[in-house]
Amino acid sequence: MTEATCHCGAARLTAPTPTEVTICNCSICRRTGARWAYYTPAEVTLPHPGSTQAYVWGDRMLALHRCKTCGCVTHWQSLNAAMQRMGVNARLMEGLDWTRLSVRRFDGADTWTTLAERRPCDPD
Repeated sequence: MTEATCHCGAARLTAPTPTEVTICNCSICRRTGARWAYYTPAEVTLPHPGSTQAYVWGDRMLALHRCKTCGCVTHWQSLNAAMQRMGVNARLMEGLDWTRLSVRRFDGADTWTTLAERRPCDPD
């Protein structure tokens, strides 16, 4: 198990040590710089849920959490109870050997764009 902690230590999560992280280039992930380790909600412990504040935007499918005190992005949770997946910001995990982690690149900037939203010059 690995602990993920925000800068000030107020928000702490415990999860299995990741073997893979995802880098997403969507507008929010690009701005926060998060590297996501994915889990089922049952695998993650957040001892003090009141230490984070949720931000919900766009299609209202995810709640992105940040520490109420220092503002570090800690994790995201699905707002759909049927989706048994959440992401923990692996950048908050001390002691990870980043040279041993598999890195998956996800094109979130384009993947969720519908054909109607694409400019005429964009390829299908």
